[in-house]
Parts: sequence; structure tokens; C-alpha cells
Amino acid sequence: MYGIPSDLPRLHTLRLWHAMWLGRIDAAIAATEQQETERRQGERRRPPTPDWIVELGIGQGRPPIEVHAGHCHAAGSRRRTIDRDQARSLLSEGIRACDHCRPDTDLGVLG
Repeated sequence: MYGIPSDLPRLHTLRLWHAMWLGRIDAAIAATEQQETERRQGERRRPPTPDWIVELGIGQGRPPIEVHAGHCHAAGSRRRTIDRDQARSLLSEGIRACDHCRPDTDLGVLG
């Protein structure tokens, strides 16, 4: 019948083997569902991308060194969120605009 052995010991072995694999598959499904749930929760909890950021230096008082659009991946790790007016003001004061995201163009401050 369907290539299944007819003797009881081999049938018990096949059942045990398939039960073991079902357990592994169920565990993999549960782990993947948990990861997906955590990923969705992380996306909901992630703060929104700021419109503008300023990259800060490492010296006394961490002076601003470059203005970026909030989505810019060229910004360093030392950064602070700023609003539109602060970004325009920093650019007007001579703080460098990022060559990658060009916040000066978006803000209408060409230097």
C-alpha cells in the first residue's frame, strides 16, 4: 500500500520519524511567526524619520559641522534632530551642507 512497509516495527519507526519532523517544522513556524511579530512591533515603535538633522563635531561643546536631510545615510553617528528653521539658520551661518542629500537646495539656502 503506497510503498509503506507492512511490518509493525518499521511503521512505528516511520511514525516516530515523521512526528519528529512535524515537531521541528512546528518549532520553525513558531520561531518565524515570533520574529515577524517582533519586526512589526519594531516598525510601529520606531520613531519617525526627522526632516532635518545636524551632524555634530567631537570637540568642546560638540559644534555643528554639517546639515543633512533626515533620511540621509551619509550623516555620522553624532547627530541631533533639528527643525526647518534651525537647518536654514545653520546653513546661513556657514555650516556645511551635505554633498549627498543637498539640504541647502531643498531649503532654498544656496551658499
